[in-house]
Amino acid sequence: MEVFKKITGLLVLFWGLCLHGQECPDPVSPLPGETGVSVTSTISWEEVIGVTGYQISLGTTPGGIDILGRTATGAQASWTPECSLPEDTVIYVRISLFFLNQPPIDCDSYSFTTEDVTTPPQCTFLANPADGAENVPVQTDIRWDCSPTATRYRVSIGTSSGGSDIVNNEIVNDLLSFDPPGDLDPETQYFVRIIPENENGQASGCDEFSFTTGEDTPLPGCTELFSPSDGEGNVPLSPFLQWSAVPGADGYRVSIGTSPFNNDILDNANLGNVTETDVIAFEPNRVYYVRIVPFNIAGNALDCPQTNFSTILGCGPFFDSEGNLIDNNPELNFPSTVGICGDGDSTVRAEDEADGYRWYSVPPFGREEELGQGPEFEIPGPGEYRLEIYNNISGADGDFECRSEQIFNVSLSGPPVIDRTDVQLGAGVISIEIFASGLGDYEYALDEAGPYQESNRFTNLPIDNYRVFVRDKNGCGIADELVEPDLTLDGFPKFFTPNGDGINDTWQFIPPASGLNPIRELHIFDRYGKLLVQIDPRSQQGWNGTFNGRPLPASDYWFRAVNDNNQVLQGHFSLKR
Repeated sequence: MEVFKKITGLLVLFWGLCLHGQECPDPVSPLPGETGVSVTSTISWEEVIGVTGYQISLGTTPGGIDILGRTATGAQASWTPECSLPEDTVIYVRISLFFLNQPPIDCDSYSFTTEDVTTPPQCTFLANPADGAENVPVQTDIRWDCSPTATRYRVSIGTSSGGSDIVNNEIVNDLLSFDPPGDLDPETQYFVRIIPENENGQASGCDEFSFTTGEDTPLPGCTELFSPSDGEGNVPLSPFLQWSAVPGADGYRVSIGTSPFNNDILDNANLGNVTETDVIAFEPNRVYYVRIVPFNIAGNALDCPQTNFSTILGCGPFFDSEGNLIDNNPELNFPSTVGICGDGDSTVRAEDEADGYRWYSVPPFGREEELGQGPEFEIPGPGEYRLEIYNNISGADGDFECRSEQIFNVSLSGPPVIDRTDVQLGAGVISIEIFASGLGDYEYALDEAGPYQESNRFTNLPIDNYRVFVRDKNGCGIADELVEPDLTLDGFPKFFTPNGDGINDTWQFIPPASGLNPIRELHIFDRYGKLLVQIDPRSQQGWNGTFNGRPLPASDYWFRAVNDNNQVLQGHFSLKR
Protein backbone atom coordinates (compact mmCIF):
# COMPACT_ATOMS: atom_id res chain seq x y z
CA MET A 1 0.00 0.00 0.00
CA GLU A 2 2.83 2.43 0.90
CA VAL A 3 4.56 1.69 -2.43
CA PHE A 4 1.28 2.26 -4.25
CA LYS A 5 0.83 5.64 -2.52
CA LYS A 6 4.33 6.73 -3.53
CA ILE A 7 3.80 5.61 -7.12
CA THR A 8 0.45 7.43 -7.16
CA GLY A 9 2.08 10.57 -5.77
CA LEU A 10 4.80 10.45 -8.43
CA LEU A 11 2.19 10.00 -11.14
CA VAL A 12 0.22 12.97 -9.78
CA LEU A 13 3.38 15.07 -9.79
CA PHE A 14 4.32 13.84 -13.28
CA TRP A 15 0.94 14.65 -14.77
CA GLY A 16 0.90 17.97 -12.87
CA LEU A 17 4.15 18.88 -14.57
CA CYS A 18 2.97 17.64 -17.96
CA LEU A 19 -0.35 19.45 -17.71
CA HIS A 20 1.04 22.57 -16.08
CA GLY A 21 -1.01 24.75 -18.43
CA GLN A 22 -4.07 23.89 -16.35
CA GLU A 23 -2.35 24.92 -13.10
CA CYS A 24 -0.71 28.12 -14.30
CA PRO A 25 -2.26 31.47 -13.42
CA ASP A 26 -4.11 33.67 -15.88
CA PRO A 27 -2.54 37.09 -16.55
CA VAL A 28 -4.34 40.02 -14.90
CA SER A 29 -2.43 43.01 -16.27
CA PRO A 30 -1.33 43.61 -18.95
CA LEU A 31 -3.50 41.12 -20.79
CA PRO A 32 -2.06 38.89 -23.52
CA GLY A 33 -1.96 40.71 -26.84
CA GLU A 34 -2.50 44.12 -25.24
CA THR A 35 -0.81 47.02 -27.03
CA GLY A 36 0.24 50.52 -26.01
CA VAL A 37 1.18 49.30 -22.53
CA SER A 38 2.89 51.88 -20.31
CA VAL A 39 6.62 51.23 -19.86
CA THR A 40 6.12 51.63 -16.09
CA SER A 41 3.32 49.05 -15.83
CA THR A 42 3.22 46.47 -13.06
CA ILE A 43 2.86 42.92 -14.37
CA SER A 44 0.35 40.92 -12.32
CA TRP A 45 -1.30 37.50 -12.46
CA GLU A 46 -3.84 35.45 -10.52
CA GLU A 47 -2.74 33.82 -7.27
CA VAL A 48 -2.42 30.03 -7.27
CA ILE A 49 -3.44 28.03 -4.20
CA GLY A 50 -0.63 25.99 -2.69
CA VAL A 51 2.20 27.84 -4.43
CA THR A 52 5.03 28.99 -2.15
CA GLY A 53 6.28 31.73 -4.45
CA TYR A 54 6.59 32.96 -8.03
CA GLN A 55 9.38 33.75 -10.44
CA ILE A 56 9.15 35.95 -13.52
CA SER A 57 11.35 36.32 -16.59
CA LEU A 58 10.99 38.70 -19.55
CA GLY A 59 12.40 38.52 -23.05
CA THR A 60 11.90 39.59 -26.63
CA THR A 61 11.26 35.97 -27.65
CA PRO A 62 9.06 33.27 -26.05
CA GLY A 63 10.90 32.01 -22.97
CA GLY A 64 13.63 34.64 -23.42
CA ILE A 65 15.47 36.33 -20.52
CA ASP A 66 17.25 39.17 -22.32
CA ILE A 67 15.06 41.79 -20.56
CA LEU A 68 14.84 40.12 -17.13
CA GLY A 69 16.38 36.87 -15.96
CA ARG A 70 14.45 34.51 -13.73
CA THR A 71 13.58 36.73 -10.75
CA ALA A 72 11.70 35.76 -7.57
CA THR A 73 8.71 37.83 -6.47
CA GLY A 74 8.10 35.88 -3.28
CA ALA A 75 4.43 35.35 -2.44
CA GLN A 76 3.42 38.42 -4.44
CA ALA A 77 1.57 37.68 -7.70
CA SER A 78 3.03 40.80 -9.32
CA TRP A 79 6.28 42.45 -10.38
CA THR A 80 7.09 46.12 -10.93
CA PRO A 81 10.13 47.08 -13.00
CA GLU A 82 12.87 48.88 -11.12
CA CYS A 83 12.72 51.62 -13.70
CA SER A 84 10.86 50.92 -16.95
CA LEU A 85 10.30 48.38 -19.66
CA PRO A 86 11.78 48.90 -23.14
CA GLU A 87 9.52 51.00 -25.35
CA ASP A 88 7.72 49.91 -28.53
CA THR A 89 8.67 46.29 -27.87
CA VAL A 90 6.86 42.96 -27.93
CA ILE A 91 7.65 41.58 -24.46
CA TYR A 92 7.22 37.90 -23.64
CA VAL A 93 6.38 37.05 -20.01
CA ARG A 94 6.98 33.69 -18.35
CA ILE A 95 5.69 32.99 -14.84
CA SER A 96 7.19 30.09 -12.91
CA LEU A 97 5.55 28.51 -9.86
CA PHE A 98 7.85 27.68 -6.94
CA PHE A 99 7.13 24.79 -4.54
CA LEU A 100 9.15 23.76 -1.50
CA ASN A 101 9.04 20.02 -2.26
CA GLN A 102 8.72 19.97 -6.04
CA PRO A 103 10.57 21.30 -9.07
CA PRO A 104 9.30 24.70 -10.25
CA ILE A 105 6.69 24.71 -13.01
CA ASP A 106 7.45 26.98 -15.98
CA CYS A 107 4.22 28.32 -17.46
CA ASP A 108 3.70 29.10 -21.12
CA SER A 109 4.89 32.52 -22.29
CA TYR A 110 2.47 35.26 -23.31
CA SER A 111 3.20 38.70 -24.76
CA PHE A 112 2.13 42.32 -24.82
CA THR A 113 3.48 45.39 -26.64
CA THR A 114 4.72 48.53 -24.90
CA GLU A 115 3.97 52.08 -25.93
CA ASP A 116 6.08 54.16 -28.30
CA VAL A 117 7.62 56.94 -26.17
CA THR A 118 7.67 60.21 -28.13
CA THR A 119 8.94 62.73 -25.54
CA PRO A 120 12.27 63.24 -23.73
CA PRO A 121 12.52 61.90 -20.16
CA GLN A 122 12.09 63.92 -16.99
CA CYS A 123 14.93 64.89 -14.65
CA THR A 124 16.01 62.58 -11.86
CA PHE A 125 17.15 63.09 -8.27
CA LEU A 126 20.25 62.01 -6.42
CA ALA A 127 19.44 59.06 -4.13
CA ASN A 128 22.87 58.29 -2.63
CA PRO A 129 24.47 60.30 -1.22
CA ALA A 130 21.48 62.48 -0.44
CA ASP A 131 21.66 66.04 -1.72
CA GLY A 132 23.49 68.13 0.91
CA ALA A 133 24.74 65.07 2.84
CA GLU A 134 27.88 65.39 4.96
CA ASN A 135 30.46 62.88 6.23
CA VAL A 136 29.89 60.78 3.12
CA PRO A 137 32.30 57.79 2.85
CA VAL A 138 35.09 58.39 0.37
CA GLN A 139 34.37 54.95 -1.13
CA THR A 140 30.76 55.85 -1.94
CA ASP A 141 29.19 55.28 -5.32
CA ILE A 142 26.65 57.61 -6.95
CA ARG A 143 23.02 56.42 -7.22
CA TRP A 144 19.94 58.16 -8.57
CA ASP A 145 16.22 57.61 -8.97
CA CYS A 146 14.79 56.15 -12.14
CA SER A 147 13.58 58.47 -14.88
CA PRO A 148 11.01 56.07 -16.37
CA THR A 149 11.44 56.66 -20.12
CA ALA A 150 15.20 57.26 -20.06
CA THR A 151 17.39 54.78 -21.94
CA ARG A 152 20.69 56.16 -20.58
CA TYR A 153 22.14 58.86 -18.32
CA ARG A 154 25.01 61.37 -18.62
CA VAL A 155 26.97 61.85 -15.37
CA SER A 156 29.30 64.70 -14.48
CA ILE A 157 31.15 65.15 -11.13
CA GLY A 158 33.29 68.10 -10.16
CA THR A 159 34.79 69.84 -7.16
CA SER A 160 33.12 73.13 -8.06
CA SER A 161 29.61 74.10 -9.11
CA GLY A 162 29.25 73.28 -12.80
CA GLY A 163 32.63 71.54 -12.80
CA SER A 164 33.45 68.17 -14.34
CA ASP A 165 37.07 67.64 -13.29
CA ILE A 166 36.32 64.21 -11.76
CA VAL A 167 33.86 62.81 -14.35
CA ASN A 168 32.97 64.62 -17.57
CA ASN A 169 29.59 63.80 -19.16
CA GLU A 170 30.08 60.01 -18.96
CA ILE A 171 27.31 57.86 -20.44
CA VAL A 172 25.73 55.18 -18.20
CA ASN A 173 23.50 52.58 -19.90
CA ASP A 174 20.89 50.38 -18.17
CA LEU A 175 22.07 51.29 -14.64
CA LEU A 176 21.02 53.71 -11.91
CA SER A 177 24.46 53.96 -10.33
CA PHE A 178 28.01 55.02 -11.11
CA ASP A 179 31.22 54.14 -9.28
CA PRO A 180 33.66 57.06 -9.43
CA PRO A 181 37.24 56.17 -10.44
CA GLY A 182 39.12 55.53 -7.19
CA ASP A 183 38.19 56.87 -3.79
CA LEU A 184 37.01 60.45 -3.43
CA ASP A 185 39.12 62.93 -1.47
CA PRO A 186 38.19 63.21 2.23
CA GLU A 187 36.48 66.31 3.60
CA THR A 188 35.74 67.67 0.11
CA GLN A 189 32.54 69.04 -1.43
CA TYR A 190 31.49 67.43 -4.71
CA PHE A 191 28.94 68.58 -7.28
CA VAL A 192 26.94 66.09 -9.38
CA ARG A 193 24.83 66.50 -12.52
CA ILE A 194 22.77 63.59 -13.94
CA ILE A 195 21.00 64.16 -17.27
CA PRO A 196 18.52 61.43 -18.44
CA GLU A 197 18.06 61.04 -22.19
CA ASN A 198 16.36 58.86 -24.79
CA GLU A 199 15.95 58.82 -28.58
CA ASN A 200 13.73 61.91 -28.32
CA GLY A 201 16.29 64.07 -26.54
CA GLN A 202 17.65 65.00 -23.11
CA ALA A 203 15.84 66.13 -19.98
CA SER A 204 16.10 69.89 -19.62
CA GLY A 205 16.57 72.19 -16.63
CA CYS A 206 17.88 69.44 -14.31
CA ASP A 207 19.25 70.50 -10.92
CA GLU A 208 22.82 70.11 -9.71
CA PHE A 209 23.36 68.16 -6.47
CA SER A 210 26.18 68.24 -3.94
CA PHE A 211 27.57 66.36 -0.93
CA THR A 212 30.65 66.53 1.30
CA THR A 213 32.91 63.58 2.14
CA GLY A 214 34.08 62.78 5.67
CA GLU A 215 37.32 61.49 7.08
CA ASP A 216 39.21 58.78 5.26
CA THR A 217 37.82 55.86 7.26
CA PRO A 218 37.38 52.54 5.46
CA LEU A 219 33.86 51.14 5.10
CA PRO A 220 33.19 47.72 6.66
CA GLY A 221 32.80 44.73 4.42
CA CYS A 222 29.65 42.63 4.09
CA THR A 223 28.76 39.79 6.43
CA GLU A 224 27.42 36.28 5.82
CA LEU A 225 24.19 34.92 7.28
CA PHE A 226 25.09 31.35 8.31
CA SER A 227 21.96 30.43 10.27
CA PRO A 228 19.71 29.88 8.48
CA SER A 229 22.04 29.39 5.53
CA ASP A 230 21.23 30.74 2.09
CA GLY A 231 18.58 28.55 0.46
CA GLU A 232 17.97 26.43 3.58
CA GLY A 233 14.56 24.80 3.89
CA ASN A 234 12.33 23.55 6.69
CA VAL A 235 13.44 26.42 8.96
CA PRO A 236 11.52 26.71 12.30
CA LEU A 237 8.96 29.47 12.59
CA SER A 238 10.88 31.35 15.32
CA PRO A 239 14.55 30.91 14.44
CA PHE A 240 17.64 32.79 15.61
CA LEU A 241 19.29 34.71 12.79
CA GLN A 242 23.08 34.49 13.13
CA TRP A 243 25.76 36.11 10.98
CA SER A 244 29.53 36.52 10.92
CA ALA A 245 31.17 39.44 12.70
CA VAL A 246 32.83 42.03 10.42
CA PRO A 247 36.03 43.82 11.52
CA GLY A 248 35.55 47.56 11.78
CA ALA A 249 31.73 47.38 11.92
CA ASP A 250 29.98 49.44 14.57
CA GLY A 251 26.63 47.73 14.01
CA TYR A 252 24.33 45.94 11.59
CA ARG A 253 21.14 46.91 9.76
CA VAL A 254 18.76 44.02 9.05
CA SER A 255 15.95 43.85 6.50
CA ILE A 256 13.55 40.91 6.08
CA GLY A 257 10.74 40.61 3.52
CA THR A 258 8.43 38.12 1.83
CA SER A 259 9.77 39.15 -1.57
CA PRO A 260 13.11 40.46 -2.80
CA PHE A 261 11.56 43.88 -3.36
CA ASN A 262 10.05 44.85 -0.03
CA ASN A 263 10.91 44.69 3.66
CA ASP A 264 7.46 44.01 5.09
CA ILE A 265 8.83 42.04 8.10
CA LEU A 266 11.80 44.20 9.18
CA ASP A 267 12.88 47.37 7.35
CA ASN A 268 16.55 48.35 7.72
CA ALA A 269 16.41 47.95 11.52
CA ASN A 270 19.54 49.03 13.43
CA LEU A 271 20.20 46.11 15.76
CA GLY A 272 23.44 47.52 17.14
CA ASN A 273 26.72 45.68 17.36
CA VAL A 274 25.34 42.13 17.68
CA THR A 275 25.65 39.10 15.42
CA GLU A 276 22.37 37.33 16.18
CA THR A 277 18.76 38.13 16.86
CA ASP A 278 15.49 36.32 17.46
CA VAL A 279 12.59 37.36 15.28
CA ILE A 280 8.81 37.35 15.42
CA ALA A 281 7.12 34.14 14.38
CA PHE A 282 7.27 33.55 10.63
CA GLU A 283 4.47 32.00 8.60
CA PRO A 284 4.89 28.38 7.52
CA ASN A 285 5.43 27.39 3.90
CA ARG A 286 6.99 30.74 3.00
CA VAL A 287 10.25 32.01 1.53
CA TYR A 288 11.85 34.93 3.39
CA TYR A 289 14.51 37.26 2.03
CA VAL A 290 17.20 38.72 4.33
CA ARG A 291 19.79 41.46 3.82
CA ILE A 292 22.30 42.36 6.58
CA VAL A 293 24.38 45.52 6.08
CA PRO A 294 27.29 46.32 8.46
CA PHE A 295 28.01 50.00 9.11
CA ASN A 296 30.47 52.26 10.89
CA ILE A 297 31.22 55.96 11.15
CA ALA A 298 32.18 56.01 7.46
CA GLY A 299 28.80 54.62 6.36
CA ASN A 300 27.13 51.39 5.26
CA ALA A 301 28.88 48.47 3.61
CA LEU A 302 28.29 48.55 -0.15
CA ASP A 303 26.37 46.04 -2.29
CA CYS A 304 25.76 43.44 0.40
CA PRO A 305 23.95 40.40 -1.03
CA GLN A 306 20.46 39.20 -0.18
CA THR A 307 19.90 35.63 1.05
CA ASN A 308 16.74 33.59 1.54
CA PHE A 309 15.39 30.59 3.40
CA SER A 310 12.06 28.73 3.53
CA THR A 311 10.06 27.83 6.63
CA ILE A 312 8.52 24.52 7.64
CA LEU A 313 5.32 23.25 6.11
CA GLY A 314 2.44 24.27 8.34
CA CYS A 315 -1.26 24.86 7.92
CA GLY A 316 -1.24 25.26 4.17
CA PRO A 317 -2.46 25.09 1.62
CA PHE A 318 0.76 23.54 0.26
CA PHE A 319 1.85 20.59 -1.85
CA ASP A 320 3.55 17.76 -0.01
CA SER A 321 6.43 15.68 -1.37
CA GLU A 322 3.96 13.38 -3.15
CA GLY A 323 2.22 16.19 -4.97
CA ASN A 324 -0.89 16.23 -2.78
CA LEU A 325 -2.46 19.58 -1.87
CA ILE A 326 -2.59 19.79 1.95
CA ASP A 327 -4.76 22.23 3.88
CA ASN A 328 -4.91 21.77 7.67
CA ASN A 329 -7.13 24.80 8.21
CA PRO A 330 -10.65 23.73 9.25
CA GLU A 331 -13.52 24.39 6.86
CA LEU A 332 -15.74 27.24 8.05
CA ASN A 333 -19.23 27.94 6.65
CA PHE A 334 -20.63 30.31 9.27
CA PRO A 335 -22.86 33.08 7.78
CA SER A 336 -21.68 36.67 7.44
CA THR A 337 -24.96 38.06 8.80
CA VAL A 338 -26.97 36.85 11.80
CA GLY A 339 -30.27 38.05 13.25
CA ILE A 340 -31.19 37.67 16.89
CA CYS A 341 -34.63 37.97 18.45
CA GLY A 342 -35.20 41.07 20.51
CA ASP A 343 -36.99 39.15 23.26
CA GLY A 344 -35.82 35.57 22.78
CA ASP A 345 -32.86 33.20 22.65
CA SER A 346 -29.78 34.71 20.99
CA THR A 347 -27.60 31.57 20.96
CA VAL A 348 -25.86 30.62 17.71
CA ARG A 349 -23.83 27.53 16.89
CA ALA A 350 -20.85 26.81 14.67
CA GLU A 351 -21.69 23.58 12.86
CA ASP A 352 -18.25 22.98 11.28
CA GLU A 353 -16.04 20.42 12.98
CA ALA A 354 -12.86 21.74 14.64
CA ASP A 355 -10.71 21.17 17.71
CA GLY A 356 -11.59 24.55 19.19
CA TYR A 357 -13.80 27.64 18.80
CA ARG A 358 -13.30 31.25 19.92
CA TRP A 359 -15.79 34.11 19.70
CA TYR A 360 -14.70 37.77 19.70
CA SER A 361 -16.40 41.15 19.67
CA VAL A 362 -15.10 43.58 17.03
CA PRO A 363 -15.81 47.12 18.26
CA PRO A 364 -15.67 49.96 15.70
CA PHE A 365 -12.93 51.65 17.72
CA GLY A 366 -10.77 49.61 20.05
CA ARG A 367 -9.31 46.14 20.44
CA GLU A 368 -11.08 42.83 20.00
CA GLU A 369 -12.28 41.07 23.14
CA GLU A 370 -12.71 37.32 23.49
CA LEU A 371 -16.26 36.60 24.68
CA GLY A 372 -16.49 32.83 24.67
CA GLN A 373 -15.22 29.43 23.58
CA GLY A 374 -16.92 26.31 22.28
CA PRO A 375 -19.26 25.72 19.33
CA GLU A 376 -22.18 27.64 20.93
CA PHE A 377 -22.20 31.35 21.64
CA GLU A 378 -24.83 33.61 23.22
CA ILE A 379 -24.70 36.90 21.34
CA PRO A 380 -24.95 39.86 23.72
CA GLY A 381 -26.45 42.26 21.18
CA PRO A 382 -26.20 43.82 17.71
CA GLY A 383 -22.73 44.59 16.35
CA GLU A 384 -19.75 43.02 14.61
CA TYR A 385 -18.19 39.77 15.82
CA ARG A 386 -15.52 37.29 14.74
CA LEU A 387 -15.61 33.50 14.96
CA GLU A 388 -12.26 31.70 14.95
CA ILE A 389 -12.07 27.92 14.74
CA TYR A 390 -8.85 25.90 14.83
CA ASN A 391 -7.31 22.46 14.61
CA ASN A 392 -4.33 21.41 16.74
CA ILE A 393 -1.48 20.12 14.56
CA SER A 394 1.76 18.40 15.59
CA GLY A 395 4.69 19.35 13.36
CA ALA A 396 8.47 19.25 13.19
CA ASP A 397 8.65 22.54 15.12
CA GLY A 398 6.19 21.43 17.80
CA ASP A 399 2.44 21.83 18.19
CA PHE A 400 0.62 24.70 16.52
CA GLU A 401 -2.89 25.80 15.57
CA CYS A 402 -4.35 26.02 12.07
CA ARG A 403 -7.15 28.56 12.04
CA SER A 404 -10.07 29.77 9.94
CA GLU A 405 -12.18 32.80 10.76
CA GLN A 406 -15.42 34.54 9.80
CA ILE A 407 -16.40 38.10 10.66
CA PHE A 408 -20.18 38.44 10.96
CA ASN A 409 -22.62 41.24 11.63
CA VAL A 410 -25.51 40.80 14.07
CA SER A 411 -28.79 42.71 13.83
CA LEU A 412 -32.06 42.53 15.75
CA SER A 413 -34.81 40.43 14.24
CA GLY A 414 -38.52 40.12 14.98
CA PRO A 415 -41.72 38.27 14.04
CA PRO A 416 -43.39 39.11 10.74
CA VAL A 417 -46.71 40.86 10.18
CA ILE A 418 -48.70 39.95 7.06
CA ASP A 419 -49.95 43.25 5.65
CA ARG A 420 -51.89 41.87 2.69
CA THR A 421 -52.09 39.13 0.08
CA ASP A 422 -52.72 39.62 -3.63
CA VAL A 423 -54.40 36.87 -5.66
CA GLN A 424 -54.34 36.62 -9.44
CA LEU A 425 -56.37 34.09 -11.44
CA GLY A 426 -54.99 32.32 -14.49
CA ALA A 427 -56.46 29.61 -16.71
CA GLY A 428 -57.62 27.26 -13.99
CA VAL A 429 -54.83 28.31 -11.64
CA ILE A 430 -54.08 31.14 -9.23
CA SER A 431 -51.00 33.05 -8.02
CA ILE A 432 -50.61 34.37 -4.47
CA GLU A 433 -48.23 37.18 -3.48
CA ILE A 434 -47.61 37.83 0.23
CA PHE A 435 -46.59 41.22 1.62
CA ALA A 436 -45.10 41.15 5.13
CA SER A 437 -43.33 43.73 7.27
CA GLY A 438 -41.05 43.63 10.32
CA LEU A 439 -37.39 43.68 11.39
CA GLY A 440 -36.54 40.13 10.40
CA ASP A 441 -35.30 38.20 7.41
CA TYR A 442 -38.35 36.26 6.25
CA GLU A 443 -39.22 33.20 4.19
CA TYR A 444 -42.57 31.92 2.90
CA ALA A 445 -44.54 28.66 2.68
CA LEU A 446 -48.00 27.18 2.04
CA ASP A 447 -47.64 24.80 4.95
CA GLU A 448 -46.32 25.49 8.43
CA ALA A 449 -43.88 22.59 8.11
CA GLY A 450 -42.61 23.90 4.77
CA PRO A 451 -40.89 23.78 2.44
CA TYR A 452 -40.12 27.50 2.83
CA GLN A 453 -38.81 29.67 0.01
CA GLU A 454 -37.13 33.06 -0.37
CA SER A 455 -39.73 34.37 -2.81
CA ASN A 456 -42.98 35.81 -1.48
CA ARG A 457 -44.85 34.70 -4.60
CA PHE A 458 -46.47 31.32 -5.34
CA THR A 459 -47.62 30.60 -8.90
CA ASN A 460 -49.56 27.98 -10.86
CA LEU A 461 -51.52 26.83 -7.82
CA PRO A 462 -54.72 24.79 -8.25
CA ILE A 463 -57.66 27.09 -7.57
CA ASP A 464 -58.48 26.71 -3.90
CA ASN A 465 -58.29 28.38 -0.50
CA TYR A 466 -54.77 28.44 1.03
CA ARG A 467 -53.26 29.24 4.40
CA VAL A 468 -49.96 31.04 3.87
CA PHE A 469 -47.11 31.17 6.41
CA VAL A 470 -44.32 33.71 6.90
CA ARG A 471 -41.52 33.01 9.37
CA ASP A 472 -38.36 34.74 10.53
CA LYS A 473 -35.26 32.78 9.50
CA ASN A 474 -33.75 33.32 12.92
CA GLY A 475 -36.69 31.71 14.71
CA CYS A 476 -38.16 34.96 16.03
CA GLY A 477 -41.75 34.23 15.04
CA ILE A 478 -44.22 33.05 12.43
CA ALA A 479 -47.43 34.54 11.00
CA ASP A 480 -50.18 32.90 8.96
CA GLU A 481 -53.31 33.98 7.11
CA LEU A 482 -56.10 32.22 5.21
CA VAL A 483 -56.31 33.28 1.57
CA GLU A 484 -59.81 32.81 0.10
CA PRO A 485 -59.98 33.99 -3.50
CA ASP A 486 -63.29 35.82 -4.02
CA LEU A 487 -63.34 36.11 -7.76
CA THR A 488 -67.10 36.10 -8.54
CA LEU A 489 -68.43 38.77 -10.88
CA ASP A 490 -71.80 40.45 -11.44
CA GLY A 491 -74.09 38.20 -13.44
CA PHE A 492 -72.44 35.00 -12.24
CA PRO A 493 -74.21 33.31 -9.28
CA LYS A 494 -72.04 32.56 -6.24
CA PHE A 495 -73.69 29.15 -5.74
CA PHE A 496 -76.37 26.71 -6.97
CA THR A 497 -78.22 23.72 -5.43
CA PRO A 498 -79.00 20.96 -7.94
CA ASN A 499 -81.48 19.10 -5.64
CA GLY A 500 -84.51 19.07 -7.94
CA ASP A 501 -86.62 21.56 -5.95
CA GLY A 502 -86.86 23.89 -8.91
CA ILE A 503 -84.80 26.62 -7.20
CA ASN A 504 -81.20 27.24 -8.28
CA ASP A 505 -81.00 23.77 -9.77
CA THR A 506 -78.55 24.87 -12.50
CA TRP A 507 -75.72 27.34 -12.73
CA GLN A 508 -75.83 29.83 -15.58
CA PHE A 509 -74.84 33.39 -16.46
CA ILE A 510 -77.66 35.81 -15.62
CA PRO A 511 -77.99 38.50 -18.34
CA PRO A 512 -78.29 42.12 -17.20
CA ALA A 513 -81.67 43.88 -16.93
CA SER A 514 -81.26 45.34 -20.42
CA GLY A 515 -81.64 41.87 -21.89
CA LEU A 516 -78.39 42.22 -23.78
CA ASN A 517 -76.08 39.22 -23.30
CA PRO A 518 -72.36 40.23 -23.70
CA ILE A 519 -71.03 36.70 -22.97
CA ARG A 520 -70.32 34.47 -25.98
CA GLU A 521 -68.19 31.67 -24.36
CA LEU A 522 -68.49 30.01 -20.96
CA HIS A 523 -66.34 27.14 -19.58
CA ILE A 524 -66.47 25.47 -16.17
CA PHE A 525 -63.43 23.84 -14.42
CA ASP A 526 -62.80 21.92 -11.24
CA ARG A 527 -60.27 23.14 -8.65
CA TYR A 528 -57.40 21.46 -10.50
CA GLY A 529 -58.13 23.24 -13.76
CA LYS A 530 -59.81 20.28 -15.45
CA LEU A 531 -62.43 21.33 -18.02
CA LEU A 532 -65.83 19.92 -17.04
CA VAL A 533 -68.26 21.45 -19.47
CA GLN A 534 -68.79 24.24 -21.98
CA ILE A 535 -72.25 25.73 -21.82
CA ASP A 536 -74.09 28.16 -24.02
CA PRO A 537 -74.33 31.47 -22.10
CA ARG A 538 -77.45 32.39 -24.14
CA SER A 539 -79.45 29.28 -23.24
CA GLN A 540 -81.67 28.81 -20.19
CA GLN A 541 -80.42 25.35 -19.33
CA GLY A 542 -77.11 26.00 -17.60
CA TRP A 543 -75.00 23.37 -15.84
CA ASN A 544 -76.65 20.79 -13.59
CA GLY A 545 -73.56 19.78 -11.60
CA THR A 546 -72.76 16.53 -13.41
CA PHE A 547 -69.82 15.23 -15.41
CA ASN A 548 -70.27 12.33 -17.85
CA GLY A 549 -73.69 11.79 -16.29
CA ARG A 550 -72.37 11.50 -12.73
CA PRO A 551 -73.17 14.07 -10.01
CA LEU A 552 -70.12 15.95 -8.81
CA PRO A 553 -69.55 16.57 -5.07
CA ALA A 554 -70.27 19.79 -3.25
CA SER A 555 -67.23 22.01 -3.71
CA ASP A 556 -65.99 25.18 -5.32
CA TYR A 557 -65.84 25.33 -9.13
CA TRP A 558 -64.41 27.90 -11.49
CA PHE A 559 -65.58 29.54 -14.68
CA ARG A 560 -63.92 31.32 -17.56
CA ALA A 561 -66.06 33.58 -19.71
CA VAL A 562 -65.26 35.58 -22.86
CA ASN A 563 -67.40 38.59 -23.84
CA ASP A 564 -68.04 40.13 -27.22
CA ASN A 565 -64.99 42.39 -26.80
CA ASN A 566 -62.74 39.34 -26.28
CA GLN A 567 -62.25 40.25 -22.61
CA VAL A 568 -61.75 37.27 -20.27
CA LEU A 569 -63.76 37.14 -17.02
CA GLN A 570 -62.85 34.54 -14.40
CA GLY A 571 -64.19 33.57 -11.00
CA HIS A 572 -65.53 30.78 -8.85
CA PHE A 573 -68.81 29.57 -7.36
CA SER A 574 -70.05 26.83 -5.02
CA LEU A 575 -72.02 23.69 -5.69
CA LYS A 576 -74.10 22.90 -2.61
CA ARG A 577 -76.05 19.70 -1.97
